[in-house]
Amino acid sequence: MRWRGREGSTNIEDRRGMGPPARVGAVGCGGLVLVLVLSWLTGADPMQLLALLGEGGGGAGLTEPEQAPATGAVPQDELGQFASVVLRDTEMTWSQFLGGGGYQPPRLVLFDQAVRSACGFTSAAVGPFYCPPDRTVYLDLSFFDEMSRRFGAEGDFAAAYVIAHEVGHHVQNLTGLSEQVQGLQQRASPEDSNALSVMLELQADCLAGVWGHHANTERQLIEPGDFEEGLRAASAIGDDALQRGSGGAVRPESWTHGSSAQRSQWLRRGLETGDPRSCDTFEKAGL
Repeated sequence: MRWRGREGSTNIEDRRGMGPPARVGAVGCGGLVLVLVLSWLTGADPMQLLALLGEGGGGAGLTEPEQAPATGAVPQDELGQFASVVLRDTEMTWSQFLGGGGYQPPRLVLFDQAVRSACGFTSAAVGPFYCPPDRTVYLDLSFFDEMSRRFGAEGDFAAAYVIAHEVGHHVQNLTGLSEQVQGLQQRASPEDSNALSVMLELQADCLAGVWGHHANTERQLIEPGDFEEGLRAASAIGDDALQRGSGGAVRPESWTHGSSAQRSQWLRRGLETGDPRSCDTFEKAGL
């Protein structure tokens, strides 16, 4: 990608280097042992368990250090600058489609280890995520190294696709689709709820492709081979590929993001058309 030297977004907050957002205050030795045992039995992140104990009034005494205010300054390191430039470019694309004051850009929070958002305490182990209540994308930049090392999803466009996917969720939130899906899920069976999650995620893949199309045709950010990097990344993180990689059986009824074939198919559709109207994964659901 030809991203160097381009304008970065100021809708960014860099919390890296601040340490975990919660620390253990009055947790006794017994409490710590309990957390470690639960973590070993369930595979859960011990920091998340500690946070839950604190929020549940179990006497854990977790406190959160004061977070630095958002400065709007573009990060000085290369990865931070890259994320800022990609975010700014998504702002250009979605301002075009949701203009007239209809597009309010998301904030991007860079963090390491763990972060607290309006959606709760989250470990970096869950990967990048979008939190609808505070309209913010949260990203631990080490995820890009994890994509390359564990999944073979290399390249700057593969990383940009991840950011654009989360911005796609922001678009869904602004247009009210996320709320509609959440309402349907509350009344649906677990299987149908998972199916709705898959539709939402596949649409975010397609919307990421829409951004990629316009980044290429209007601003010439894209170099030969970039789109192929993104498609390989989409395939590598399909639910079936992840289930096979973990040694388990492929169970479509438990999918939340879609198969490798589905994810690459919808990303490709957005890349080829550049039209959000082509991203209607909910057609059969009547949304």
